[in-house]
Amino acid sequence: MKIYVTAIVKSKPEYTEEVKAALQNMVVETLKEKACIKYDLQQGLTDKTTFVFHEIWENEEGLDLHGKQPYITEFKALAATKFAEKPVVLRTQLI
Repeated sequence: MKIYVTAIVKSKPEYTEEVKAALQNMVVETLKEKACIKYDLQQGLTDKTTFVFHEIWENEEGLDLHGKQPYITEFKALAATKFAEKPVVLRTQLI
């Protein structure tokens, strides 16, 4: 079963460009993963500190493997100091 993920990340204003660069790197690396079908990153039009991922994964196993990648570990380290709030991650299925 395909897994659909929407993730919302909000950076602290002073770290927006650094967070954006890290997220863009995640896109490049994640698109290389076998189970990744779609991995889009968007940035808010009026609030540049808001980033949204829209993802589609082949299955739960592929998504779980994604969470163990080094660039995801680096992303999680950013959250501690450079995010304005905890990311919101929604896992859904197509109905």
